[in-house]
Amino acid sequence: MERRRLGRSELEISAVGLGCWQFSEGFGLAGGFWEALPSETVQEIVDASLRGGINWFDTAEAYGNGRSEKALAAALTSLGKKPGDVAVATKWFPYPFRGASSIRNTIDERLACLSPFPIDLHQIHQPFAFTTVAAQAHAMADLVQAGKIRTVGVSNFSEKRMRAAHAALAARGIPLVSNQMQYSLLDRRIESNGVLAAAKELGITIIAYSPLAQGLLSGKFHDDPTLIQKSVGPRKYLPSFRAKGLARSRPLIDELRKIAAAHGVTASQVALNWLIHFHGDTVVVIPGATKRRHAEENVGTMGFKLSQQELNRIDELSRSFR
Repeated sequence: MERRRLGRSELEISAVGLGCWQFSEGFGLAGGFWEALPSETVQEIVDASLRGGINWFDTAEAYGNGRSEKALAAALTSLGKKPGDVAVATKWFPYPFRGASSIRNTIDERLACLSPFPIDLHQIHQPFAFTTVAAQAHAMADLVQAGKIRTVGVSNFSEKRMRAAHAALAARGIPLVSNQMQYSLLDRRIESNGVLAAAKELGITIIAYSPLAQGLLSGKFHDDPTLIQKSVGPRKYLPSFRAKGLARSRPLIDELRKIAAAHGVTASQVALNWLIHFHGDTVVVIPGATKRRHAEENVGTMGFKLSQQELNRIDELSRSFR
């Protein structure tokens, strides 16, 4: 699978990673989006990802209060992987009243949950915190210089906050390598709010989470709108999953399927392929998977090339979601 440098670091990652939110065991506010997965299923998903060429995994403290981190580490260990074989990304969450000192104070817990795997990318999960962006950036820089983490990223940061984090880290001689943002063909706001343009300017990788719009871009909810009522979590209440939202996105889904048929792939794979290539090397994606076949579909994303005409047609049909 094609690999790219993570921001201005020396770390090389596959253009497709695996998002591990769904390994939360159904615990907590974040984990409640997904039903608990058996450890055997988690291992099958990780195995299929590795076999397909994925070399990095994204998890977080907030995903089940460490449960996702532990599940990922256990699966990698069971599959014979050792520290250095793969790259692991996790995130610190600014729970209410947490300050920058919490980043330093919780790092040993993060490392324990992921043991024996090191933290290759540590990210600030949300922009709200009981402290300044600069203070958080300096806490992260301290961890880099102490050898606790390898690189620093942010998540859900606006252009202004991203620039502030970049500047604070640069003063310490450390690059801000990534900004993890919600980005898909049904949510292209980073293209109009300055985040994507600033990332390109500063050499920051955009890590696209929910790149399939929580399954909408597969088209399965368009085929059977009753499916969403059977889903665990709050997705069923989102406007995009209701009749009006499905009608709005249907022309795009129809085109994705048309292009997919021409390449012998799926609509989901076309949607991911567009994200990876339309903006050069700036965007990588972290689709999740709750079954082995989902992971196998994810890795198949890199097995074909969209023409410029196809890229432009998809762009045209999804511009209204900017």
